[in-house]
Amino acid sequence: MSEVIAVLGFGEAGGLIARDLVAAGATVHGYDPAVPAPPGVIGASDEAAACAPASVVLSVNSAADAEQALRSALPACRPGTIWADLNTATPKLKQHLVTAATEGVRVTDVALMSPVPGRGLRTPMAASGPAAAEFAAVLGALGASVEVLDGPVGTAATRKLLRSVFYKGMAAAVLEALAAAEAAGLEEWLRGNIRDELIRSDAATLDRLVDGSRKHAVRRREEMAAAAELLTDLGLEPRIATAARDVLDDLIRSAGNLSGAPAHRWG
Repeated sequence: MSEVIAVLGFGEAGGLIARDLVAAGATVHGYDPAVPAPPGVIGASDEAAACAPASVVLSVNSAADAEQALRSALPACRPGTIWADLNTATPKLKQHLVTAATEGVRVTDVALMSPVPGRGLRTPMAASGPAAAEFAAVLGALGASVEVLDGPVGTAATRKLLRSVFYKGMAAAVLEALAAAEAAGLEEWLRGNIRDELIRSDAATLDRLVDGSRKHAVRRREEMAAAAELLTDLGLEPRIATAARDVLDDLIRSAGNLSGAPAHRWG
């Protein structure tokens, strides 16, 4: 007898995962108020109808819709149902879902740790909460790769968002830099420069970024202040450049150089 899984949400991630679950031999029921069920998925009229026959529910809609999806489905959920919330949300929201769930419905915090396109069900996942190991066993048997984390619901979300600070922050910095380069007529040059820097990165890159920022905070703060001024002159709002300047200023202050003045000046 095949595993019965419900998928709530057929957006980019939910649709691809649902498709792969069907291909792996699972019986998949699903619901999305705006997107038709993918081929092979048994479409339902609402959340409750999708979840009624399932032992595992994958909530893949959005952080804004996560609680409503849970509350709409709860009356139909069987005792012991694993409610896996795959939405990118705060640990606080994940923990709130535990409180909102009825007795017997086991909320599990699941974080998708890389983009889903091209990977689908094989997207690396991290799971936390009392039912995380059981969730990993069910999806693992269907081809998923799930790392079980020690800790309560919210542990996986914490890792996901900490990683997001870096990856999405880096993407925002690249976008701002390229927009400025375009305004300066230098976009192709900067694209090549950024590409080369990413190719050259190695295990020591992180240490250079962290240690260099602390060691040269004063000089780099002035550099980013100049960069922010350049962006303003180019007609752009320097959000990332200004934030970088402020972070460096905090490093200077935390090191005890409250004035932010360089240790040496021209005589």
